Amino acid sequence: MKSSTITVRKAAVADSERLWELMRELAIFEKYIDVFAITPEIVKESGFIKSPPDFHCLVAEENRLIVGILVYYFIPYTAQNKPAIYMKELYVDKNYRGKRIGEQLMCVLKKQAEIHNCIQVKWTVAPWNEGGKRFYERLGAIENTEWLNYEWTI
Repeated sequence: MKSSTITVRKAAVADSERLWELMRELAIFEKYIDVFAITPEIVKESGFIKSPPDFHCLVAEENRLIVGILVYYFIPYTAQNKPAIYMKELYVDKNYRGKRIGEQLMCVLKKQAEIHNCIQVKWTVAPWNEGGKRFYERLGAIENTEWLNYEWTI
C-alpha cells in the first residue's frame, strides 16, 4: 500500500535491527524500558527463524528507511470458531508522525485480518495515552468496557 512516499509491507529478517530500534523507542515512550529484554537477535529468532513465528510485523518505509512498525499475532481459537488478531505494538518514529503512517499500518492489518478470516482485531492502550485513544477512535475503533484486563507477573 502506498501513500506519497510511504510503503507498507510485511517485515523481513533483514529488518530485525531496525525493528528492535523502534521497539526500544516504544519501550521508552511507554515507560517500560527498565524491563525491556528484547535484543535484535531475539527479534530475528522469534519473528523470522522460528516456525511458526512468535509474532508477525508490518513495516512502513519512507525512502527505504523503516519509520513505523505494527507487531501482531494470531489468536487461533475463539468462541466464534474464527481466529482473531492481537495487535501488540504500533509505533511510528517521532520524526515521521502526522503523515498518516499509523493509519496505513492499521489498514493493512485490517486486510490481513480479512484474508485470514479473523473475527476481530484486539489491542490495549495505556489510559494516559490520549493521543493513541483519539487515533483509534478516529479509525472507528470502540473501547471495550465489558472486560477488565488482568495479569500475573511471574
